[in-house]
Amino acid sequence: MRIGIKYRLFLAMLAATAAVVLCMWLIMQWSINRGFLRYVNTLDQERLATLAGELEQAYAERGGWDFLGTEPVAWLRARVRNTQGGARLPEPPKKEEARAESRRDKEDPASGRSPRSQPFERRILLLDAARRPLVTPREMPSTDIPLRTLRHQGVAIGYLGLAPRQSAFDTYQLQFVRQQKFALALVAGATLLISALIALPLAKRLVRPVKTLAAATHRLSAGAYDTRVPVTGDDELGQLARDFNSLALTLEKNEQARRQWIADISHELRTPLAVLRGEIEALQDGIRPTSAEALHSLHAEALHLNRLVDDLYQLALSDLGALSYRKIRLDLGEALDDSLELYQSAFADKNIAVKVDPTDAKPLFVFADPERLHQLFCNLLDNALKYTDSGGRLELSLDADEKYAFIHLHDSAPGVPESELERLFERLYRVEGSRRRATGGAGLGLAICRNIVEAHEGTIEARLSPLGGLWIRVKLPLAGDQP
Repeated sequence: MRIGIKYRLFLAMLAATAAVVLCMWLIMQWSINRGFLRYVNTLDQERLATLAGELEQAYAERGGWDFLGTEPVAWLRARVRNTQGGARLPEPPKKEEARAESRRDKEDPASGRSPRSQPFERRILLLDAARRPLVTPREMPSTDIPLRTLRHQGVAIGYLGLAPRQSAFDTYQLQFVRQQKFALALVAGATLLISALIALPLAKRLVRPVKTLAAATHRLSAGAYDTRVPVTGDDELGQLARDFNSLALTLEKNEQARRQWIADISHELRTPLAVLRGEIEALQDGIRPTSAEALHSLHAEALHLNRLVDDLYQLALSDLGALSYRKIRLDLGEALDDSLELYQSAFADKNIAVKVDPTDAKPLFVFADPERLHQLFCNLLDNALKYTDSGGRLELSLDADEKYAFIHLHDSAPGVPESELERLFERLYRVEGSRRRATGGAGLGLAICRNIVEAHEGTIEARLSPLGGLWIRVKLPLAGDQP
């Protein structure tokens, strides 16, 4: 049988309360028995001290122990029951009355005592000066009884003692203890009942956020990434709800990015394929003659499609961490010059002035893969070539601090809106929404650049350039053995 977490929590709280009540019950039982017994013994000692004073007074007035009569226990009972404080000493009871009272104590259950109730007067031991017994307990204990010396005019006239109880309490005292234990049992039962009444709604309230999170998790696993749960507090459950909402938001963004990625790839692949299909069909239908110019156009579209597939492949390898990096110690300035040399003629053809301004004269060495670093610089230069208007400018500079080398690329207009700068390194993202092929590539170059820089433990960012275009800033860690 499956038990829900609500009832498990309820049973746990109820079991904890039951354990506390049981401990309280045992402690109170022990406390009542021990405390009440101590109280009864203290009361007996006080009564014994009072009786000792009465016996000394009676002995002084009568001149001996003859006043006890033939039934000394009956005299003691009458003395114990008599009111205290200035009362007249009782006369010795008549023989018939004493015998009748003794018989009632032994046989009459209605007297309030049982033969085992051990009344106070039946446990008194009274000895004369010669230690001859005048009154003895009904049952003599096996151990010695502590004796209190009775004196008259400084002379010992007898000894008084009290035998210990054979049972803890007499009938009335036992009834009182039972009443207290019954009241304690009622308190324990009421505590358990109240705990059960409180624990069930409390467990339900505590489990409600968990059930909400569980239901939301099921919806999230089914693909409903817009699922959110309310945050009800600052405790652990509240933090869990916030983390769940953050996870759902991340999954929702990733799903949107995946769909956008598929749509962008489909668009980028469909355009060159449509052009290829149209030109081939035109050749087949005889609309265009099969000439070197037509073949060159087909070849250009095939190369464009091949570059796009290669970029996608490189980006996929980079995301998977499968790109191979063979890092060596190299001069960053020389690597940048080698890449720039390949684009000098292209910049010249577009009438873009290129200025290289290394602010640090000494070489800067980094620990990097020459091939991937060359790919990084070529992508950045190709991006500047495509998106800088004819007659513009490109400025490159290189500097460093104690730990990092910085590469700066400034180009002239057109610029990029400041709100779009953070998205430039996203895959297939281009500032113009029309995606015209004449304005640039597929939007994968900067995404590949970011992966390469991060693989070298560096950073890349885009800013607004003072020249009116884009400022790309690359930071790479320096090698440890700089000259």
